[in-house]
Amino acid sequence: MTALAVHETPIPGLLVVDLPVHGDPRGWFKENWQREKVIAAGLPDFGPVQNNISFNQARGVTRGIHAEPWDKYISVATGRVFGAWVDLREGDSFGATYWHEITPDVAIFVPRGVGNAFQTLEAPAAYTYLVNAHWSEAAQSEYTFLNLADETAAIPWPIPLADAELSAKDQAHPRLADVVPVPPRRTLVIGGNGQLGRALAAQWQNRADVDAVGRGQLDIASSESMSAFDFRPYGVIVNAAAHTAVDAAETAEGRREAWAVNVDGVARLVEAARAQRAVLVHVSSDYVFDGEADVHGEDEPLSPLGVYGQTKAAGDRLVATLADHYIVRTSWVVGEGSNFVATMASLAERGVDPSVVDDQIGRLTFTTDLAAAIDHLLTVRPAAGVYNVSSDGQPTSWAEIARQVFTLTGHDPARVTQVPTADYYAAQGRAEGDGTIAPRPRSSVLDLAKLRATGFEARDQADALAAHLSPRS
Repeated sequence: MTALAVHETPIPGLLVVDLPVHGDPRGWFKENWQREKVIAAGLPDFGPVQNNISFNQARGVTRGIHAEPWDKYISVATGRVFGAWVDLREGDSFGATYWHEITPDVAIFVPRGVGNAFQTLEAPAAYTYLVNAHWSEAAQSEYTFLNLADETAAIPWPIPLADAELSAKDQAHPRLADVVPVPPRRTLVIGGNGQLGRALAAQWQNRADVDAVGRGQLDIASSESMSAFDFRPYGVIVNAAAHTAVDAAETAEGRREAWAVNVDGVARLVEAARAQRAVLVHVSSDYVFDGEADVHGEDEPLSPLGVYGQTKAAGDRLVATLADHYIVRTSWVVGEGSNFVATMASLAERGVDPSVVDDQIGRLTFTTDLAAAIDHLLTVRPAAGVYNVSSDGQPTSWAEIARQVFTLTGHDPARVTQVPTADYYAAQGRAEGDGTIAPRPRSSVLDLAKLRATGFEARDQADALAAHLSPRS
């Protein structure tokens, strides 16, 4: 009896599976698809949702070559077929071929965009296949075809096509030179008008497969908006949308808005990503911690202090239910637009001398670096999970950052007065946790070792701040 094993082929992602078949004089039995075993053997966890059977009652029946917008897992229940595959995906492997005889002890995993065909060698043949998307007329319009007799592919059909049984449609398919390659699945950036969304647009400006949408095009807090949006083209979804008004989230209205976006909206995105087998990249926050630890690792238990942190923590837990996800946890975000650095630079230029808290410690995260880190994760594809992303270097306080901004913009840093958080708010007649001010973690320092192990080196925050402000100086 053959042992369960998975083998690679010259076509990237096309895999041959040896299946154990148990037999005796009564017949045979096999586990055609046993998720835990085949994944452990090396098959992708591709999430089949539909099982189809093609019954072929005559030797010589030949079908294909069809590249479909889903992954397939193929075997036979009875009979024997000759399978042939041609890579029709955009890229260096376009046109690569492979063929293999399929009997009950063989299965083939066919990734999206690889043309699939078979010829019945022993009839009747019950050709069975699992797919990870539901068939529809709209999906069928996304098929890509190649002629069975294409001279470039040169498939060595055991039964000459002149003697085989082909449909008129299959005989009319184009040659390889006329086939438009199947493009990769697209990338969707949600929250495209925000600081991170704009940084991602700049990071991916030379890519034609990225779509960035603002709230006017897709509002994740609205079930109607989510239902109306077509997620089918997307293999990667980056969620750069969030309710980030930390203090406003402590109010009755703000609390509802924060939960609507950061939890309910994320729940809808998780289900959309699950349905499309898409990678979901979700941006998290240091506010999921209470700040008692000096440095926060990815595995630290969540302990949010305020409503914003609670909603972000809940969103993280939802995203973690997906097999293919990256939770990018960050802190003290600075980009183009309204942020702490921009505010301090503006105050310096206007002659305003600010009081800034000195007992909250952390590192800045520039959206250019955050976008680069997201791109890195999607390129390198390390294990799914949480990855801390911020600047590197010596952690510091908000007051020290304010002084650095004043210095870098040509102003006297002594104009910045450092005060404890409690005194800062007491001067305004307010306090953390009073319903108008959200409690802040005292330490927002993130451990970057896990990200560094993937090959990404974050910039020193002092250098990054200087570069960010260089046009101003």
